[in-house]
Amino acid sequence: MSPQPRNVVIIGSGPAGLTAAIYCARANLAPLVFEGEPSSTGDQPGGQLMITTDVENYPGFPDGVQGPDLMAAFRTQASRFGAELRTEKVSRVDFSQRPFRLWVGDGDPAAATAQAVIVSTGAQSLMLGLEAEERLIGRGLSTCATCDGFFFRDQEIAVVGGGDSAMEEALFLTKFASKVTVIHRRDQLRASKIMQDRAFASDRIDFLWDHAVIDILGSEALEGVRVRHTGNGAEQTLPLAGLFVAIGHRPNTDLFKGALDMHPSGYLMTEPDSTRTNVPGVFACGDVQDDVYRQAVTAAGSGCMAAIDAERWLEAQPEREHR
Repeated sequence: MSPQPRNVVIIGSGPAGLTAAIYCARANLAPLVFEGEPSSTGDQPGGQLMITTDVENYPGFPDGVQGPDLMAAFRTQASRFGAELRTEKVSRVDFSQRPFRLWVGDGDPAAATAQAVIVSTGAQSLMLGLEAEERLIGRGLSTCATCDGFFFRDQEIAVVGGGDSAMEEALFLTKFASKVTVIHRRDQLRASKIMQDRAFASDRIDFLWDHAVIDILGSEALEGVRVRHTGNGAEQTLPLAGLFVAIGHRPNTDLFKGALDMHPSGYLMTEPDSTRTNVPGVFACGDVQDDVYRQAVTAAGSGCMAAIDAERWLEAQPEREHR
């Protein structure tokens, strides 16, 4: 026997998912939120802010706020208005017919059924795979210049990567840092010509070609990196106050392959000016469908949009089963 269909099930509990939960709960839709399970890969309950220390660019916190504290406040607010949160990870979905079905683990029957689903599973920054990354993330190691560049005023820092994202990060960081070194494992960039020209023109950006980061140094805070020449194997240590990893992002969309339309990069496709996917009744918000802005505040805004889109879509259904 499948469980009684819920009005709305939300998959994911970062700023997008929990904002959607707040709005759905206040609309008397009694949403069920699958938060995910604790993990070191970035898809844990609360999303990437759970591994972020100081957040100084989220509106309403003039003195800043710790990432986990901000997400705890989101969660408390969603619960206050009646959202049900389960610390479980959805393992399978069936969007072929309504009510939609969602599974947890390997068992049957479905853990939940829903008239509408909001997908907010987020994305992960690709990392270098070094042991020190988990220890030093948020302590000199970052994946977001917009979020953390301010903390490195008049200091020497580095960016790892050679694509457009890395050049964008490096150029942004020149507003704060005294020197930005771009560390790239090849002898030429993959970035577009215009981004390369802008980076080469900056007197604050240096390039360390044909080098890979093999270790990140520091116990409580980042102190530098160890790099190795990809050709001759020579190693050297670079003293640094900060390191920004900009080698790409990966949306958490494996669960939806074959069920929802995606861009070649794996991000979910939504209709212009909405959060609607190709499946009526399924909506996507936050970093799982945003490969441009990737900010907590934009994720929260799109979570609001998804909740309103879902509410209006449910209201328009002939059977009005959500009433």
